[in-house]
Amino acid sequence: MGRLRVAVIGGGASCEHDVSLASAASVAAALDPRKYDVVRMSIARDGSWGDLGLGRAVRVLQGCDVVLPVVHGPHGEDGTLAALCELARVPYVGSGVRAGALAMDKWATKLVAQAVGVATAPGVLLTAVAAPSYAWTHPVVVKPVAAGSSLGVTLVDRPELLAPALEEAFALGDRVLVEDVVPGREVDLAVLARAGGRRIVSPALEIAVDGVFGFEEKYGGSARFIVPAALRETERKELEDAAVAVFDALGCAGVARVDFFVTDAGPVLNEVNTMPGFTAESQVPKMFAAAGMSYPALLDMLVRDALG
Repeated sequence: MGRLRVAVIGGGASCEHDVSLASAASVAAALDPRKYDVVRMSIARDGSWGDLGLGRAVRVLQGCDVVLPVVHGPHGEDGTLAALCELARVPYVGSGVRAGALAMDKWATKLVAQAVGVATAPGVLLTAVAAPSYAWTHPVVVKPVAAGSSLGVTLVDRPELLAPALEEAFALGDRVLVEDVVPGREVDLAVLARAGGRRIVSPALEIAVDGVFGFEEKYGGSARFIVPAALRETERKELEDAAVAVFDALGCAGVARVDFFVTDAGPVLNEVNTMPGFTAESQVPKMFAAAGMSYPALLDMLVRDALG
């Protein structure tokens, strides 16, 4: 059997462009060259496919056995690339159109989670029209509804910080989520879908950070990842059950990272990432590495499963 031809796509027309390029470069380098013929592709910041153009890009994709879209955020992770692959009739790694769109929308994710009994932080959805009438009464976290890498996320613990926080979040989207601050530990899990409906849940990873886990903390090195997280057996079981419940309710495929706050009252969902950061040092590969699955082995499993 010859090598599989795999298109690895990075970049994208979102604020996560550079993060996505780093993930895609790491993925492409980690795929075993004895098994895979890697075709590296990138989407420019303006959404174009560079010199290829969309038509030629689709033809390149159709010449591949499988697509590995490592494009984070809007215009990629939100189901856009999944839709392109569906229309081109090319197998791809990760969640489909519906799951990508739902999980990218933090408000929709909250509604789905609540429907299956998973707690979320109390919050309100604001548009540009509604925002001026919102009055600060207690500490909140302001975040764009559809952005990633913790961009535009601000802890507002004083009333004078609200306006600039809303302005920053609205710069990244037309809807903003304002949530109550949840006192608890930040703990993430990854859920991996296998054939026959089997689910593999990674060891939990705790994020040790002073304050909000924002973009600077995430990529500046001030946050520490502790994996496996120190959890009681009951806490671990609650988190795993909640992660799988939300993963399945959204209809996710491949692998997704499910982020929680661990509180005295139980787990509280923060968000779901259907195409999380994917360098060897990112959270998902670190979690599976703690279970004995190497980064190349994880990628190999995702590609092979996408092919059925």
